[in-house]
Amino acid sequence: MEVIFLLIAISLVLAVTFLILFFKAMKGGQFDDDYTPSVRILFDNHKKTTKKDQPTKKPKSYE
Repeated sequence: MEVIFLLIAISLVLAVTFLILFFKAMKGGQFDDDYTPSVRILFDNHKKTTKKDQPTKKPKSYE
C-alpha cells in the first residue's frame, strides 16, 4: 500500500515539474512562429465576397 502512495507522490511531482517547464517555455518564446510571417506573402489571399461586395442589379424597366 505504501508503494501506491509513493507512486502518486512521484507522479504529482513530475506533473507539476512539466507544467512549470511548459509555462517557462511559453514565457521564453519557445513556441513563437517566426517562419510563417516571412512566407505569408507567397500565399494567395482569397477574399470572401459578401452581399455588400457584389454589385447590385438594376431592376428591368417595362417601358
